[in-house]
Amino acid sequence: MGPVAIVCATGLLIAGCGSSESKSTAATTAATTSKNSTVKGGLTVPGKINYASPPANAPVQSGVVTITYHEFAIEPDTLKAKVGSTLKWINNNTEKCNVKSEGGPYTFNSGDLAPEGGTFELKLDKPGTIHYECTSYPTTMNGSIEVVE
Repeated sequence: MGPVAIVCATGLLIAGCGSSESKSTAATTAATTSKNSTVKGGLTVPGKINYASPPANAPVQSGVVTITYHEFAIEPDTLKAKVGSTLKWINNNTEKCNVKSEGGPYTFNSGDLAPEGGTFELKLDKPGTIHYECTSYPTTMNGSIEVVE
């Protein structure tokens, strides 16, 4: 059995195989392996997240800009926001999540956001690009924010 077949078989086992585990448990297991991992010879090799950018024609939001965590994804995962605005992340997942910056003009780490309603806010005071992730589920929960004047 080759490495690809082993990975596929392992994926089927994780996905349920008659298990009574919920869908989110399978997503949790898959997401905690590593950031955008690649498979070589049956082993996972950590990779680097390729953060998406907001489209050039994306509207610039201002005021309180809400970012929602739901079903272990982010909505929206890219956006443009005006300096002076406040970003507000809301965790609507059934598990704890967090918001942690990955370089750029802002450095922050929210710590654990409570399931089903925990929030974190960040006041935007300078332009630049923010890349962030939930460190518990980085493969499905990462985003980019372009902060403009």
